[in-house]
Amino acid sequence: MTTYLKRYAKNFDYPLFFVYLALCLFGLVMIYSASMGWAVLNYGWEPDYFFNKQKNNLLLCIPVLFITAFFPYKHYKNKTVMKLMLLVMFTLLFSVHFIGVGGESGSQSWIDIGFNIQPSEIAKLVIILYFAGIFAKKSENGTLNKLNESVGPPLIVLFFVFVSIMMETDVGNTMIISFVAISVIAASGIKFKSFSKIIGLIGIVIVAGLFAIYMLKDALLTERRRGRLEAFFNPFDYEQGFGYQIVNGYIAIGSGGLTGLGLGNSNQKYGYLPEPHTDFIMAIIAEELGLIGVLIVLCGLFFIVFKAISIALSTKDPQARMIAAGIGSIIGFQTFINLGGMLGIIPLTGVPLPFISYGGTSIIILSAALGILMNVSMFVKHEKNRQ
Repeated sequence: MTTYLKRYAKNFDYPLFFVYLALCLFGLVMIYSASMGWAVLNYGWEPDYFFNKQKNNLLLCIPVLFITAFFPYKHYKNKTVMKLMLLVMFTLLFSVHFIGVGGESGSQSWIDIGFNIQPSEIAKLVIILYFAGIFAKKSENGTLNKLNESVGPPLIVLFFVFVSIMMETDVGNTMIISFVAISVIAASGIKFKSFSKIIGLIGIVIVAGLFAIYMLKDALLTERRRGRLEAFFNPFDYEQGFGYQIVNGYIAIGSGGLTGLGLGNSNQKYGYLPEPHTDFIMAIIAEELGLIGVLIVLCGLFFIVFKAISIALSTKDPQARMIAAGIGSIIGFQTFINLGGMLGIIPLTGVPLPFISYGGTSIIILSAALGILMNVSMFVKHEKNRQ
């Protein structure tokens, strides 16, 4: 064990770690700035309430990152480990429908066990590790392109995950999980013809899942959700209603200009922009730090995504390649959905901005994912040094 730690520690990916740390600390500062007025005016709490909670989350994230960074990624394709991951994921996903806690939008997405857990965040990482393990084994057995032997169990798992999360009406995370599954399969080394067939099968799974949701549409598609969808097409027609958050987000972005109003000087966070420390935190960054602040965050996130893709392209191990591609796709696509909702490119989904937005489960799971990516990175460096 000591030899293993020494061997991989000298290949530790410091740039990836320090960019991650910088984003988390930057997010912590912005959470304090964005939430202090909201905490006092709307809840009567201390101004540093959300700051302290996120600080505690980060204190947990660092050991989580190091544990996953030094846990060999190859163990994730062990049958017992995969079964355990699936058991935990499905237990949490189905528990939401019985003991879940509703969010502001009416979605039932969390489990309260003294602290809130959001199972859909856990499902994103489990799907990557499970799919990577399954398709890596198929690659080793030479059955990767034999669809009757390779796609059954993964697609069944994906179908139940898709339906469970859509029943929470967590559209954002459903989209991310579907995209991540496709990204992992694309990185498996499968032939294009077989990949095309799998995409068709995943399309059928998604359609079947949507049909199941459609049958329950009266219970799931509440007035608020219909309103948010209508506000997407023209938020200014619903400026005092469902378009309120988008319009005030535009005002925050427009007020910031190039350099912003200064850290702490946002006006929109004082009751105009609801829950500004969550999925709309980039609007506060734009208002206080301007385009420069936005670019700093985007450059940090781009570096992590670029690093993940570089790692995926530089390894010959199918499992390592799929894990790296999947983790990169989570961060990249989640960033797109968050910013797309804020800018009105896509409907609002409530997906947090990676490493920046307030949220315990999100930052902890992303930290675990970064740790796994760093473990893959250390393995790739070690293999190159050996050669």
